[in-house]
Amino acid sequence: MAQLLKTALIYDFDGTLARGNMQEVSFIPSVGMEKGAFWDEAERLTRVADGDGILMYMQLMLSHARANGSPITRAMLREHGHDVKLFDGLKTDLTGPGWFERIDALGAKYGLEIEHYIISAGLEEMIDGCPIRDAFRHVFASKFVYDDEGVAIWPAVGVNYTTKTQYLFRINKGVLNHYEHDKINRFIPDEVRPVPFERMIFLGDGDTDVPTMKMMHTKGGFSIAVYDPRNSERDQQKIYSLISEDRVNFVAAADYREGSALDLIVKGLIGRIAINAGTMPEGV
Repeated sequence: MAQLLKTALIYDFDGTLARGNMQEVSFIPSVGMEKGAFWDEAERLTRVADGDGILMYMQLMLSHARANGSPITRAMLREHGHDVKLFDGLKTDLTGPGWFERIDALGAKYGLEIEHYIISAGLEEMIDGCPIRDAFRHVFASKFVYDDEGVAIWPAVGVNYTTKTQYLFRINKGVLNHYEHDKINRFIPDEVRPVPFERMIFLGDGDTDVPTMKMMHTKGGFSIAVYDPRNSERDQQKIYSLISEDRVNFVAAADYREGSALDLIVKGLIGRIAINAGTMPEGV
């Protein structure tokens, strides 16, 4: 039997797999703040420091947690990750198989080994606690560094809207960490890279994903802008404009149930990848 060809589905997290920002569900309330006040303060501090917004919100989390008498630990963040509000269809339940199981099965049928990845400005530790974490080959996300007592002391990684693009190359070259830069910069012939761009699909939800979606689009892969179907028509129109500006291939509601528009788009793209790669069985 022929070896399955690796194919990557790559996702943003907040607004793509889950509603809203992961910090808003339980962490921000746990330090006695309203989400609007937290993000307003993060924005103000970012402007004052002329800093990176991701690093500044992470530092703000640390300072408010300490002031609240409950310093941040990995275990705490994992617990907060349990509460994220996932979009419909992602998890396997009594209605049938979930998104990942269905997509993996279709890929195998078409001669492709589907690998799922996350590239997110959100927190790796919270994603580690979410119910679908085991579906992902690797998570590239912001995270903290911890002292010997397991308490977070400083941001270790901040993934922002421009640095997201480097992780496409890390997946492309099989470098699944943040620190190994020499291999990323070294020339590796396209034919020996583990996952060519032509076998990548990226799903993101908006402004912070635009550079990644555009790069994917221009590199020969596929990009899909998703939106929360509960959002206003104005928010949805903003996403639709990404097609007219030639930044994405498709736009669809973040509905991962079988038969949804997003489900049909991704299945169609997997079929196109299989045909282009020559792995589509005859008669399928």
